[in-house]
Amino acid sequence: MVYDPGAPLILLFNPVSGHGDPQQTRNAIEAACAAARRPLVLRQVDDPQRLPALAREAVALARRERAVVVAAGGDGTLNAVAQACLGSGCAFGVLPQGTFNYFGRTHGIPTDTEAALRVLLSERPQPVQVGLVNERLFLVNASLGLYPELLEDREAWKRQLGRSRLVALGAALSTLLRGHRQLRLELEADGQRQLLLTPTLLVGNNALQLEQLGLAEATAIDQGALAGMALRPLSRLGMLGLLLRAACGRLGEAEGLQRFALRELSVQRVRPFGARRIKVALDGEIGWMDLPLRFRVLPQALPLIRPPGLAPERRAELGGADAPAPAL
Repeated sequence: MVYDPGAPLILLFNPVSGHGDPQQTRNAIEAACAAARRPLVLRQVDDPQRLPALAREAVALARRERAVVVAAGGDGTLNAVAQACLGSGCAFGVLPQGTFNYFGRTHGIPTDTEAALRVLLSERPQPVQVGLVNERLFLVNASLGLYPELLEDREAWKRQLGRSRLVALGAALSTLLRGHRQLRLELEADGQRQLLLTPTLLVGNNALQLEQLGLAEATAIDQGALAGMALRPLSRLGMLGLLLRAACGRLGEAEGLQRFALRELSVQRVRPFGARRIKVALDGEIGWMDLPLRFRVLPQALPLIRPPGLAPERRAELGGADAPAPAL
C-alpha cells in the first residue's frame, strides 16, 4: 500500500459514543484538519443501523480519492468501519470515543480527541492483527453465552444511568446474580475435539484487555494468535468471585477459568433442540451467527495509522518492556 501523508480523510462520526459534547468534538476535528490543511469529509452517523452501509460508501469514496477511512466512536463503531476497509487497500484511522477504548489504547492512540488527532495527522499506517469468526471481523473480542447477555444488560443500564465503568460493574453484578444457562459446545482445533460445558466462551484479540485482567495469554496475541477463555460451571457466588478477581487484575489466578491460545478454532453447539444459530457479541455489538463458528486470525493485517512500537500503556503493563514475552 502506498500512503500519502497528505491524503484526504473520510471520517464517520458516531455522536452517541463518549462522554463529551458531540458538537465540540466535531468542531475540534474540523479545526485540527483545517490547521493541518488536510481535506476532510465528515459524515455523522445519526442512525446506527445505517453504519455498515455508510462505511461501505466511505470506503468506495476513499478508494476513488486515495483517502484514509477514519472511524470516530466506540469499539463497535470501529469494528463496523474496519470491516468495510478489509481488502480495500485503504489506510484505517481511529478517534476513540467509547467507554473502554481497548482497541485504540492497545495501539497507542490516546482517548483524548485532540491527542488522537495528532496521531492521525502525523503517523503512518502500521499492520495490526485482526480476528475473524465466520468472516466477520473482531478487533477486541468475540464471545457467546453469558458475556453477550452481560453486554446487553450493560447497554440497558447505560441508557438509564449514563456511561461509566461503575455503571458497567453494576450491570455485570446484576447479570451474574440473575443466573445463567450452560452451553454444551464441541471445540475442534488442530484435529483435536473437546466437549465443553460452559456459561460463556470468549476469544480475545486485544493484549491490553487480557493484561489488565491478569491473563498471561496476552502474549499469544503478540505472537500472531488469539486467546480463548471459557468458564467452568460455577455457582453464583463463584461467578461473583471471578468478577472481583477480574476487577483486581487477578483473573489468571482463578481455578474456574479454562484458557488456551489458538490460531484456528471451530465451535459447534451440541444442540438437543436443533438450534442452528447462536447469539455472538463482536466488539460489544450483538447479533446472531450460523453454526459452526470458525475463529481464525486474518492472514492480511489491517493498516492502522498509529505510532510504531508498543503503546505506552502496554509497556507499563509489561513492566517497561519494549518487546513481547518469548514465544509460547
